[in-house]
Amino acid sequence: MSNVFYAPGKQRAAKVSDLFASIARRYDLLNDLQSFGFHRIWKRRVTELARVKSGDLALDLCCGTGDIAFALAQRGAETIGLDFSEKMLEVAQSRLQKSKSRIQNLKFMQGDAQQLPFPDNSFDAVTVGYGLRNLSSWESGLAEMVRVAKPGGRIVVLEFGKPANPFWRRIYFAHLSCSVPLVGLLFCGNAQAYAYILESLKHYPAQTAVEEKMRALQLSNVQVVNFFGGAMAINFGQKPL
Repeated sequence: MSNVFYAPGKQRAAKVSDLFASIARRYDLLNDLQSFGFHRIWKRRVTELARVKSGDLALDLCCGTGDIAFALAQRGAETIGLDFSEKMLEVAQSRLQKSKSRIQNLKFMQGDAQQLPFPDNSFDAVTVGYGLRNLSSWESGLAEMVRVAKPGGRIVVLEFGKPANPFWRRIYFAHLSCSVPLVGLLFCGNAQAYAYILESLKHYPAQTAVEEKMRALQLSNVQVVNFFGGAMAINFGQKPL
């Protein structure tokens, strides 16, 4: 039976919106459980690669509850967190309100990562964590990231990967096929809800294709940082001066 939350092409936006509306309040807990807390380390690496400083402008796409956006703002950048999901943004905004006395340089807004409402050459760093594969066209999303980045701007993508080693890849997918539905069942009451991760990953070409697309978009300093043998990966590129 196909996953009710996964849909190919343009139908995906509504399905993804329904999924994240259903898990928004538990999203951070689910990430901690699914990654054993490692997602926090990987997101920290994203902010390090973004290399923002006070006075920079930063954009975090598919920002969810705001982890990366908060980290960029804490490094001094004027930061915008953008997400398609209203429910996820409600959680992010609630977190921001609680830290308003400490963080003045961050705002959240609803928007489409494939049609960004910003001029060309606007941001010193553009990031996305666990969002690129959810777009109906990840290629369009990446092209938009490049468009709104300033010359010299850093583009950083954190996403599930596909291990190059076939043996490790089989083990990895077997783990996801068992553990992810269980997490969804226990904490969402719906095994298929979080199993979307596995289904979407099957259709996502992962870090190798993102690297190739970054090169096709004429980015410089293109690199891939793999974690756990490629099970997770960060793609990095820099817009030419």
